[in-house]
Amino acid sequence: MLAISDDSIQTETVEPCALIVLEGILILCDALLRELMDLRLFVDTALDICLIRRLKRDIAERGRTVDSVLRQYTGTVHPMYLQFVEPSKQYADILISGEDKDREAAGIVIARIEALLPDSH
Repeated sequence: MLAISDDSIQTETVEPCALIVLEGILILCDALLRELMDLRLFVDTALDICLIRRLKRDIAERGRTVDSVLRQYTGTVHPMYLQFVEPSKQYADILISGEDKDREAAGIVIARIEALLPDSH
């Protein structure tokens, strides 16, 4: 595991095991990592929902103004999402959208995970 802070980089060795969960908005961008994954998920939330969540969070938790959040979103967050994150969803095995039909996707994910775990059979 790689942990980055302001002043240092720390690593932690992860021993082989039946299941390792990786997460991150850019995790599917790396071809070498994708090749190591048995199952790749992409949470595909509508951009208007993302903006609303960001506005609520940044105003309530970070003391930011609506204008500052919108400037950041339109200036960097949205363009970088379109350039780097959005294209990576093509590598996902399953897209999770947050809609009712995700119950079916959740069942598939659970079945795939159970198949990977040695004690689940």
